[in-house]
Amino acid sequence: MHVLLLDPQRIIETFGLLGIGLAVFAECGLFFGIFLPGDSLLFTAGFLASTGLLPISPLIIVVIFASMAGNILGFSIGMKAGARLEGQSYRFVKKEYFEKTKKFFDRHGRMSIIFARFIPIVRTLIPPLAGVGRMTFSSFVISSIVGGALWGTLLPLLGYTLGRTVPNIDHYILPIVLFITFISLTPTLYGLARLVFKNRE
Repeated sequence: MHVLLLDPQRIIETFGLLGIGLAVFAECGLFFGIFLPGDSLLFTAGFLASTGLLPISPLIIVVIFASMAGNILGFSIGMKAGARLEGQSYRFVKKEYFEKTKKFFDRHGRMSIIFARFIPIVRTLIPPLAGVGRMTFSSFVISSIVGGALWGTLLPLLGYTLGRTVPNIDHYILPIVLFITFISLTPTLYGLARLVFKNRE
């Protein structure tokens, strides 16, 4: 079962649009969604749509709405968790952390929500952090709509366009998916590397 959850093509062929929607919802709203193949799933879905297995327009609509719903769930979880933890005395949870989180989302909240959509792991963590930081709900929703529309349209259309225009693209689908996964993970890996080296100084 765990292999199925990590294989974009098997998710699509087994569960169709429903599976894609649930995977996107989970990745955008639930912690275990970190392990789901978001970018590669959307690209592969777009490619399979070019073969007639999926309808491209409903695919894009499902992705956008699922990502929005997942984001709102993550935001709500963050708000509730933040309200419970703020003011409590824990070793690893301090008042200053909440203040810094709030300041970050006051200054960079909208752009962080939009750009985080294209970065695995970050797109799962940023909605609850926005909730903890008490980002205004209206700003969060607007940013989620913009980010979700861009992400949910561009990646499926990329797979769809390549599938329709490049001969024998199915022979190269695995390397392309791996390349997209690597590129999308690069910002996260870079950030982690900087954090590790900074702590060693």
